[in-house]
Amino acid sequence: MSEQNDDSSGAADIAEGPQPEPIRFFGTTWVDHDGHYGLRRAGVAVGSLAAAVISCLVLRFAFQGLQIAAVGGFVNTLVIIMFAVCSALAFRKTWEGFVRRPADPGREDALRGLKAIGFIGSLLAYFVRSFVEAPGEKLLREEYETARAQFAKRRARSSGNPKKRKR
Repeated sequence: MSEQNDDSSGAADIAEGPQPEPIRFFGTTWVDHDGHYGLRRAGVAVGSLAAAVISCLVLRFAFQGLQIAAVGGFVNTLVIIMFAVCSALAFRKTWEGFVRRPADPGREDALRGLKAIGFIGSLLAYFVRSFVEAPGEKLLREEYETARAQFAKRRARSSGNPKKRKR
């Protein structure tokens, strides 16, 4: 209870310059591929595939409920097409999100419902991408390296005594 927090040592612990953005399930281990990075990628792959399989089983039960209700072949076909199209679009949008930031964030917010319906596509995108890298690692690595290069450039430009500079 009588411990005192020394904030002066905390400032030295914080690294100078831009900090990497954490990725879900990976934190900042993607920077140096440390902290059981390989195991985390395998866990994300297995977890997303298992979630996709379980989701397919739940959708199968829902589809069987439609058959029991005898809603007709037209409605059954519409449901299948809706989930297939929404899953394909969710896969594509999720995959694009791993490579680049959306040009129009408002449009991405509008597609949130479509991604929710096609959640199986998003889970499969996570599964496939985890074989290559942590989902989103390429985008964040490019942004982080660019930020570090800009910081180093600014740092080199502003070093020295400002009084000795020529005007």
